[in-house]
Amino acid sequence: MIRIAVPPHPEEHVALAVSPLLECVLSLHVLAGPKHHALHHDWVRRMRALGPTLRRALESFAFVYRHQIPELLAPTPHDAPESFGQELKRMRALDPELLLAGFGRPLHDHGGEGARAFREPGVHAAMLDRAGPAREHAELLLERPAEFAARFAGVLERYWEDAFAAEWERIEPLLARSIVEAGRLLATGGVWPVLGRLPAHCRIDPERSELTIDLPHEHAVTVSAENPLVLTPSVFVWPHLRVNCDPPWPLGIVYAAPALSRESEPRIPPAELLRILRALADDTRLRVLRLVAERPRTTQELGPLVGLSNAGLSKSLQRLAEAELVVPRREGYYVVYSLAPDRLDVLNAALGRFLAGD
Repeated sequence: MIRIAVPPHPEEHVALAVSPLLECVLSLHVLAGPKHHALHHDWVRRMRALGPTLRRALESFAFVYRHQIPELLAPTPHDAPESFGQELKRMRALDPELLLAGFGRPLHDHGGEGARAFREPGVHAAMLDRAGPAREHAELLLERPAEFAARFAGVLERYWEDAFAAEWERIEPLLARSIVEAGRLLATGGVWPVLGRLPAHCRIDPERSELTIDLPHEHAVTVSAENPLVLTPSVFVWPHLRVNCDPPWPLGIVYAAPALSRESEPRIPPAELLRILRALADDTRLRVLRLVAERPRTTQELGPLVGLSNAGLSKSLQRLAEAELVVPRREGYYVVYSLAPDRLDVLNAALGRFLAGD
């Protein structure tokens, strides 16, 4: 389990960054497992137009990004924003041992020990077996990491030019807005509101100001001036949350950009929003809704509580049911009405989007 402790006022110890290189590789992760990325099916369909030569080259390096993403691709907390070319150049200039540790980890998880873990008996052979059809590239990585990185960078450059540069032009403004939004949330509410809806294996402990992530990796870290946290909004990381806590790479979390998370939520169009608000714009119906929110109730119970005849109550309940705010179910002779809490959550989000002009 990974535990990340955050101080009460973390603004000075948290950096916000985007990375075209990381986003490019994350998009390849989507292409390698499209069934797990429902929001990106349009991207997957468009990438069917990639040339067969490039597709084969990308597949030969797929062990790098199919399951894990090398930590060496993540942005750092101190550098100014870099272009794709600048990030690629910085990656290629890394020490060979760091390249080996980063690109080799998907073939053998060294648990943060680095490339020295690959020298243990039998590890090389196991890594080559795991590489499967990409065995030739795995051998190159183990023997000449710098040359492997250069070849991988060359394939990424071709992919960028043929496909991802245009996609980056589309999503970069979205990620820039995410940075602005994250900065505001960080200043007013701390780190946790920035991350939005976390995956099921992540939990926030407000009392301890700690994020716990259920992964087979024991690590406890504290955000500080000496160990700043880099938050990176992403389009193609959805629906995952990617975390690095192993040096020499910075402590970092790559999370789904809020705009993309909102796309995954149920939508209420403006006309339907107006209908729901009209259903709520009545004192009696609001009292009925509050009573049903306390616990499921029958029509026989609700009538005396709100002072309505059966006909008047049925009319109010019908309006609330048409707006999908309450859900009726029959239990023998009785009809029981329950609150639809998910509908209220969607209503709150839809009203917020409308007021924000989204």
